Amino acid sequence: MPSSSLPVKLTILLVGSLAIAACNSGQQTGPGAGPSAPQEVGVVTIQPQRVTLSTDLPGRTASYRVAVVRPQVNGVLLKRMFDEGTDVKAAQQLYQIDPAVYQAALDSAQAALEKAEAAEGIAKAQADRYLLLKNSNAISKQDFDTTMATEKQALADIASAKAAVETAQINLTYTRVLAPISGRTGRSITEGALVTNDQTQPLVTIQQLDPIYVDIPESTAVITRLRREVSKGQIKSIGQDAAPITLTLEDGSPYDEPGTLQFSEVTVDQSTGSVIQRAVFPNPKAFLLPGMFVTAHIEEGVSENGLLVPQQGVMRDPKGQASVFVVTADNKVALHTIRTDRAIGDKWLVTDGVAAGDRVIVTGLQKVMPGAPVHATEMTPDALEATSAKENQ
Repeated sequence: MPSSSLPVKLTILLVGSLAIAACNSGQQTGPGAGPSAPQEVGVVTIQPQRVTLSTDLPGRTASYRVAVVRPQVNGVLLKRMFDEGTDVKAAQQLYQIDPAVYQAALDSAQAALEKAEAAEGIAKAQADRYLLLKNSNAISKQDFDTTMATEKQALADIASAKAAVETAQINLTYTRVLAPISGRTGRSITEGALVTNDQTQPLVTIQQLDPIYVDIPESTAVITRLRREVSKGQIKSIGQDAAPITLTLEDGSPYDEPGTLQFSEVTVDQSTGSVIQRAVFPNPKAFLLPGMFVTAHIEEGVSENGLLVPQQGVMRDPKGQASVFVVTADNKVALHTIRTDRAIGDKWLVTDGVAAGDRVIVTGLQKVMPGAPVHATEMTPDALEATSAKENQ
């Protein structure tokens, strides 16, 4: 063998030895060398609990009572006895219409009544005399019948005159325009205006603000679903009469006084597919005014075995489908597709996909995959809140 070929052979032998060493090293450190360390994750064990079901719906305030005051007699408005925008009491006088014509009509009717009563007295005296003469056959039957009829006519004239007096008295009373309800007044016409009993323009509008109504439209689909869940025993109704309602104002602040649901319409609005529910709220300080936009928080029912999953443990795919990672009994990760009903605080009410006792991963989600081994640590509510606050920073 030529001496020049020896270095080449030594070089080939060295390269082969290095390749074999590298292969052996890769076998010792690669995936086949043994299982990787389990990933640390935080979990929350799902337990059934009593959950009050509620919903937030937009609403509008409306006056508890509205009285549109119009004149019932004709005349010139002499006085206005209140200030616009102030509160008035029921039966309080608001206006005075010129009563002169109606006072004169009352005086005339009373005079006519006195005349009719005088005529009736004469007719009655004559009838009494004719009654005595009739028994002795001193008068004809025709004269007797005429006298009796005259007395009856006089009594009818008295009744007619009394009705005229009452009508005149009513018209005179109508010149004093009274408040039909207690409430707050709006804009008013001024003194000196000529008013008529058939005018369309009101003198003033009075609105009772305490209590006050809130009209809340709710979808018939939601109502149907709730009724179905109640019938199946999935939730327990708390009763419309006892359903408490709270309000949030337009600026996001809460209204202090709670209200109650009073009734629900029986007709569905065809344009919106909703039913109006009316709630009543105390309004002692007149803080709520008619026409205000509010958000009503309505308690609809109670789920005795509701399952709540922390929102930070719920993932959603591009189609919006919700899912969670669950730690199995052998400490491996499993993906569960879930169905959420509504948000309750910082949790989702889940109706399908998890069961009582499931350990849902809430921290370390980004580091695990289905089937991967994990080491699960139960998260306390305080620790979970601190972790959530840290992630939101």
